[in-house]
Amino acid sequence: MGRVYMKSFASRWAPALGWMVIIFIVSSQPRISLPDFGGWDYVIKKSAHLAEYALLAIFMLRGVRGSAPLRPVHVAWALAFTVAYAATDEYHQTFVAGRQGHWPDVLIDGLGATIGLALLRWPPLARLLSPSPNKSEPNRR
Repeated sequence: MGRVYMKSFASRWAPALGWMVIIFIVSSQPRISLPDFGGWDYVIKKSAHLAEYALLAIFMLRGVRGSAPLRPVHVAWALAFTVAYAATDEYHQTFVAGRQGHWPDVLIDGLGATIGLALLRWPPLARLLSPSPNKSEPNRR
């Protein structure tokens, strides 16, 4: 494996790995140190689950796909990796003071991942994942 491949691999996976570290750090906080949003606590925290795993799924898709044309298998692997991470995160929370792993949260995280990947069909977001044109190839019309 050459240096160019490793650099490409690292740049593809860095957003997903970085986001996973952030999720791990937040999940490591004892319950007592988490904010309480009163009557909105449940809604806000479950919405955060949806959003954080939607973003993780998008980052996972970037890593899985690389510069290849987008195929359904890429989406399936991104979803599978994201849900697998959600499950390990819930398990990890069973070791944190005052926290519990809730398997329904894995379902919410999976729903967030599905929503995130589905949103990529929206043209402005789809452009984020479309491969940039190769500057060495001539324009063909």
